[in-house]
Amino acid sequence: MSQSIPSGLHPRIQRVVRGWVDGWNRVGEQTAFYARTLGSIGDAVANYRTEIFRLIAQMGLGSGALAVIGGTIVIVGFLTFAAGSLVAIQGYNLLTGVGVEALTGFVSAYLNVRIIGPVTSGIGLAATIGAAATAQMGAMRISEEIDALEVMGIRSVAYLASTRVVAGVICVIPLYCVGVLMSFVAARLGTTFIYGQSTGVYDHYFNTFLNRSDLIWSFGMAIAMAVIVMVVHTYYGYTASGGPAGVGEAVGRAVRTSLIAVVFVTLAISLSVYGQAGNFHLSG
Repeated sequence: MSQSIPSGLHPRIQRVVRGWVDGWNRVGEQTAFYARTLGSIGDAVANYRTEIFRLIAQMGLGSGALAVIGGTIVIVGFLTFAAGSLVAIQGYNLLTGVGVEALTGFVSAYLNVRIIGPVTSGIGLAATIGAAATAQMGAMRISEEIDALEVMGIRSVAYLASTRVVAGVICVIPLYCVGVLMSFVAARLGTTFIYGQSTGVYDHYFNTFLNRSDLIWSFGMAIAMAVIVMVVHTYYGYTASGGPAGVGEAVGRAVRTSLIAVVFVTLAISLSVYGQAGNFHLSG
């Protein structure tokens, strides 16, 4: 083989092939880890309930002084409140230009449920809970604490990864509720209090076009995001290497991958649920 390929091209072809092989090997390793993590959820719930409860408290509210200003619920609430305020500002001004500013309530009911609430909650989950999980597990990996757990007979994947997946899914339930409610409140306050639209007009169009089934689909979207974000971040933390710098690199790669996954989940579910009819009727 080496004789049939010119010597100038041979190292380059080797590097390309090696890169492809290494890439597919990493995909296989990640898939195997994801399957092992999800398959160990039952073991985690049965044997590591105390760890799950500790992680739920830590993920939802933070610890110490950070619980006041840096808890995940506070961060997601601020993010969705800001996004809902932008819906009020942009929606009202754009609709005023065509004389239908009364439909601002429709814009809030449509965008906050289908896009803003789930995506903002997913981004907040990846940037707070997910990044913290990667950093914690990465620090345990480089300090050989994970190896120590395995020596003691503790199933490290179930104890570290599966428990965090369960805790993340449980935490996303109140997180999503807070996020959607804050986006609704921000849009309503911005439209009625700042721009002076009648609350009756806003509430009429908001309640008319708020589809309850959209809330259910949006809630399912948030849960799917939580599962994907947590398995991605636990994988990068579990396989971190290279000392503290390697942990930082793992956190960056995990956040990048999970943000792409959040957008992909939103796109896939939106296309599958709303791709044909859109599930709303603007007239009649």
